[in-house]
Amino acid sequence: MDLSYSPDEQAFQTQVRQFLADDLPQDIAEKVRLDTDLTKDDMERWHAILNNRGWLAQNWPQEYGGAEWSAVQRHIYDTEAADANAPRIVPFGLSMLGPVLQKFGSKDQQDHWLPRILDGTDWWCQGYSEPGAGSDLASLKTKAVRDGDHYIVNGQKTWTTLGQFANMIFCLVRTDPDAKQQEGISFLLIDMETPGVEVRPIILLDGTHEVNEVWFTDVKVPVENLVGEENKGWTYAKYLLTHERTGLGGVGFSQAGLKAVKRIAKAANHNGKPLIQNPHFAARVAQVEIDLHAMATTNLRIISQAAAGEAPGLEASMLKVKGSIIRQEINDLARRAVGPYAMPFASEAVEGANDRIPDPLDAGPVAGQYFNNRKLSIFGGSNEIQRGIIAKVTMSGGA
Repeated sequence: MDLSYSPDEQAFQTQVRQFLADDLPQDIAEKVRLDTDLTKDDMERWHAILNNRGWLAQNWPQEYGGAEWSAVQRHIYDTEAADANAPRIVPFGLSMLGPVLQKFGSKDQQDHWLPRILDGTDWWCQGYSEPGAGSDLASLKTKAVRDGDHYIVNGQKTWTTLGQFANMIFCLVRTDPDAKQQEGISFLLIDMETPGVEVRPIILLDGTHEVNEVWFTDVKVPVENLVGEENKGWTYAKYLLTHERTGLGGVGFSQAGLKAVKRIAKAANHNGKPLIQNPHFAARVAQVEIDLHAMATTNLRIISQAAAGEAPGLEASMLKVKGSIIRQEINDLARRAVGPYAMPFASEAVEGANDRIPDPLDAGPVAGQYFNNRKLSIFGGSNEIQRGIIAKVTMSGGA
């Protein structure tokens, strides 16, 4: 693979940089740089700016209002956006549900829901994980019983990211309790404002509210909100998860993180010398840079498959595992490089904790990123499950 950009790709890179310089709100970029929680308004503003530019649905076909970018264009945008401290695009409607509707949804569903994802009318969240059904997702127990023109849904979902902002949730539900686990699951679209839906916050160790529990008590869902066929939801779930995992490598975030590690290590003092001159630390930086370069190449190949209409398979699992390891290694290097400035403070234990100690290395986000990104090994399919998938396919002689 030729890793050098063509003249057209170089021109596109310049265009992206100019767009970010001109249109990325600086108050939002500063929040991202300092790892400060973005408000719903912040995320919706950036969503609207990208949509007005035509760059929101980067992986969608043009017939659905997408940018239909090539794999290289998406890679360029991700890299430049991370370097400019642009927020990530909230993925649930755009990168997860959108491709499922385009492949498996009815024409009416596509015509209704896809434009609403683009213009921000609907904010979607994901209803997959349950207590006892996370990595073993097929053991989910939330059930939907057909009652005339509706399904009646009862159950619980957990770790629902940004569910407190959402008005819609796409859910896996059990519609045939007597079938084998993976054969009795359906894919439903549920209005969060329907009576019987309750969102309960889960407060993380750092005091932030990012994830939630969602409870369903006799929730009535119109039958027309069933995507595809009843009891075929596992097929659609696997399709969605492979697309999700191509985004979990986080190449752009890792490249920006590695750049920050190098900056900090050049400024940090270690026995009278810059830390970057420490052989052990420099060797770790070099190794993660090599791994990241290899993963970026793999990421381009996988996105190319997706752009050609293929759902990535084994490669998506490989990318998810390696991407998690690389990002966590970069977080650990940053934490070690900043030394005491990485110390987290519990606001309830330390008076004035929001006024951090003077930080000559500008390393405020390091501790939060380190702890928050421990989750990378778990969500989107835990790394151990992905390793099992890789081993099973490899031993069977599959690709």
